Amino acid sequence: MSTVPPHFLQTLLPTVDAVQISCAQALGSEVYVGCTNGSLLRYTLQVGHDNQESYTLSSRQNLPSGKPIDELVLIPSLSRALILSDRQIHIYTIPSLDPLPGAKPIRNVETFAVDHQHLLRPPPSPNDPPTRALPADFCVIKRTAIALFSISEERLMYFKEVPFQPGAQLARRIGHFLCVADTEYYNVVDMHNAQMFPLLPVNQAGDAAPVKPFISVVSETEFLILSWTGASTIGIFITGEGDPVRGTLTFPSHPLSICLDYPNVTALLPNGSIEIHDVETQSIVQVIPPPQNEQLLGERVGVVSSTGGYLVPSQEQLDKLRKTKVRLPVHPEPVEPLG
Repeated sequence: MSTVPPHFLQTLLPTVDAVQISCAQALGSEVYVGCTNGSLLRYTLQVGHDNQESYTLSSRQNLPSGKPIDELVLIPSLSRALILSDRQIHIYTIPSLDPLPGAKPIRNVETFAVDHQHLLRPPPSPNDPPTRALPADFCVIKRTAIALFSISEERLMYFKEVPFQPGAQLARRIGHFLCVADTEYYNVVDMHNAQMFPLLPVNQAGDAAPVKPFISVVSETEFLILSWTGASTIGIFITGEGDPVRGTLTFPSHPLSICLDYPNVTALLPNGSIEIHDVETQSIVQVIPPPQNEQLLGERVGVVSSTGGYLVPSQEQLDKLRKTKVRLPVHPEPVEPLG
């Protein structure tokens, strides 16, 4: 019996009614798509007249600037979405995509990071009694400062700013630790003590060629950062204090995109192939080859994980079912009681 690969490529949205996709996220039966023309689209899994499930466009929101949507972050526990476009963060409710009343856009944003532990909080269950959801904390990295915010069901709250150096490109947050990549280095910021520690260059090759930084949250105490050496890219696991842990991942070229769905790290490489590594062993567990049709090669532009999970249309699941052996536990025969 053949072995079932751990991952399959499956189509969720055959076509998207927009200029070009710039980012996407999913939550349950909803898929949210950000586009280069400033459109924010919501697709919902529905059953059609042929009794087949598929995602269909349910609503559309156009950002005022019409500029590309650079990042889209869903906060399931609060039913909120943070949208970065034209250096501004817009706040919407989900799934309706209505603007949060009274919340003005946050301006002059280089990048931002929501506390990953707060992103993992589940959405409210309709079967449970209503309770007040906990606020979610996030950082907004501006040109020379890090602004600390918190968002609740009712409002957006600003706390303070911490001085920071210019050039931030990417950030991820775990608790009071922030990992930030600027144009040259990865850095760890301890926001409790307002201290920053440089880690390693984004590009170790010694040339001035720009290299895209990547930061992923592995656990509540651990980040993964990627650095180009000139011959390959290495992935290093670090703690919030900047200490290395585990082993090192190796990629033959610098990825176009990367995401972590524990225990796997998935990387899209420039040749269109997808490498999947195991976090625990740092070994390659699967390689998905590039499309055989060269016209489809450019359609693989990124990979993204969704912390809240998502649903796959049922007919797609049936198409991918495979038989596999399952070892069942052997229980001893029951013993008759004496007496």
